[in-house]
Amino acid sequence: MSQRPGTGDDAAAASEVDGVPRARRLGLDTAYVATALPLGVVGFVVVLTGLALGLGLLVVWAGLAVLTGTVLAARALAHLERGRLRTLQLREAATPAYLTAPPGARPIRRVLTPLRDAQSWLDALWGLAGFVTGLTAFVVVVSWWATALGGVTYWFWQQWLPDDNVGLVQLVGFGDSTVLESLLNLLAGLFFAVTLPAVTRVSALAHAGLASALLCGRAELQQEVQRVEEGRSAARVAEAASLRRLERDIHDGPQQRLTRLALDLGRARHQLDQEDPRRAAETLDAALAQTRATVEELRALSRGIAPPLLVDRGLRVALEELLDRSVVPARARLELPEHLAPHVETAVYFVVSEALTNVAKHSGAAAVEVAVHLTDGSVVVRVEDDGVGGAHLAKGAGLAGLEQRLAGADGTLRIDSPSGGPTRLCAEIPL
Repeated sequence: MSQRPGTGDDAAAASEVDGVPRARRLGLDTAYVATALPLGVVGFVVVLTGLALGLGLLVVWAGLAVLTGTVLAARALAHLERGRLRTLQLREAATPAYLTAPPGARPIRRVLTPLRDAQSWLDALWGLAGFVTGLTAFVVVVSWWATALGGVTYWFWQQWLPDDNVGLVQLVGFGDSTVLESLLNLLAGLFFAVTLPAVTRVSALAHAGLASALLCGRAELQQEVQRVEEGRSAARVAEAASLRRLERDIHDGPQQRLTRLALDLGRARHQLDQEDPRRAAETLDAALAQTRATVEELRALSRGIAPPLLVDRGLRVALEELLDRSVVPARARLELPEHLAPHVETAVYFVVSEALTNVAKHSGAAAVEVAVHLTDGSVVVRVEDDGVGGAHLAKGAGLAGLEQRLAGADGTLRIDSPSGGPTRLCAEIPL
């Protein structure tokens, strides 16, 4: 029996929630909500009691120690909740960097340091707020499970109910028929059973969302700040290295040629003064050759700063020119918009340029394929060759410098190059 294309994929997607099978998701959400209430009770009692006792004892300074112990206990419960988010909600729960006293600090400073940490008070707030959301989610989910199971199985245990039991049928005014009572409970149970996964999911999300905001939001901000600082540092390092390389290349190339050009022109003038036009012409021809070579070197160096073709005609034309000049035959799939941010275009250009240079120098490949396209708010560059493999970021300054350049644009670089090939380079630059 034939199946329409995509039917299998649609059925698989329908049986999953956020990439997790529905049955497993229901079990994880139920376990998460079921354990939320006892942990919420513990957190609420510890934090509320600790805060009340600590504030009451502040007049004799012992309250500081009690408050510190309270926030440290709340911190331990917060660590436990982050673990529950990872295991039962399958979330990336980042752990914040807590403020710590420096080595050798005095005891009073060690006591006060946790109280100066904003995350410690967010952990304490979670101890109070988590009880409210945990209790609400627990009551809703347990009620839904009980109604669903009780209604579906009512036909079985109905026979052991006492004769004077007032059933659902009597409550709604439909008489006292046991068959109608069983059918009505079955329908109610089926309704609650069908809606159980959605209700459980919403209850778990409400509790987990508050936990993630209070316990992980600051950690995510810290990670973002650290990533930006690392990117800025990498950009500075890459810029300094580029300037040193440019200075060295200018000194070793155009500067030497210009010095020789000045000498040749001086020699030609002297030869003209000596009325030796033949030798003067030979000297001027040599000076002209030096001038042309200097211009070519300056053009090559300018490509390392901002390729004129990239600036004048855009990224697509610049990439096509790179592929045409490639020593190894190259195939390309370029799916690019008309305009991108200048720093993104420059990063993409240098990824392709450096990759093709490494393929030509080290891979021994017979062909290379370059693909550039947009996906999920980023530009993805893939370069794959059929060479000998063995490329690694730590092996050469070229790839390491490219990684630094990408870090300055908040990009990432991955290389898969097993011995024997092929080599796959993938760079992703956010827009």
